Amino acid sequence: MPTADDLADLPRTAVLSRSDLAVLARAGHQVRFTAGSRLIEEGQRADHCWLIIDGSVRLEAHVPGQGDIVIQTLGRGDFLGWSWLLPPRRWHFGARAVDLVTAVEFDADRLLTAAEADSGFGYDMTRMLFEALLERLQSTRARLLDLYRNPREPDRGRTGRSLP
Repeated sequence: MPTADDLADLPRTAVLSRSDLAVLARAGHQVRFTAGSRLIEEGQRADHCWLIIDGSVRLEAHVPGQGDIVIQTLGRGDFLGWSWLLPPRRWHFGARAVDLVTAVEFDADRLLTAAEADSGFGYDMTRMLFEALLERLQSTRARLLDLYRNPREPDRGRTGRSLP
């Protein structure tokens, strides 16, 4: 079982109070996945999530006729798996370990029970997850803009100026 100190070292969970970290730590246990391991299968029941401690995980979407495409690569401090938050509690994407992954796995029912028992914890956890979700959406937006930009337009990068 991870400790509150273990979780406090990660950027995402550093925003939680000491008592919230303790509740979160009690709800999780450490797991490892070897390179190539499938963590999530799109469409299957979502009943847990992970906080990545070390390693990287590809978030994938299945595209008929093209197979799985990488949406994003997640790493240290990233949460994987939010589909357990709302019905029907099914995975919307797949996920595969790129290399050796160490993570804290959380049981969704334990998290939901803790959130219902302590509304302060529930609010803080939800806020933390939505901050992560906003970052994920912004990253996906940037990736889509890059994929679908007009190839005849110059690449302007982050500065807005044309790149050589």
